[in-house]
Amino acid sequence: MAKITIDLHDCFNNGRRIEDALHGAIDAAERKRIKRVEIIHGKGSGQLKKRVLRFLDQPAIKARYHRVEKDGDNHGRLFAHFRH
Repeated sequence: MAKITIDLHDCFNNGRRIEDALHGAIDAAERKRIKRVEIIHGKGSGQLKKRVLRFLDQPAIKARYHRVEKDGDNHGRLFAHFRH
């Protein structure tokens, strides 16, 4: 299955870069009809994960994907699933 992976480790302290990376991944998934975006936020303190989940929970963003899955094996990543 084709997927897009974004690693947010490099921009963890820059809110604008985080949002740009997430918007870009969602745009690409819709444009290329990719069903899953893997978002690597890392384990750390959990602040980046919370920030990603808040971003994904915005009504305008939430309308663009089907569901979010927390990886049970790796607490440092999430998956956003799309229906096209």
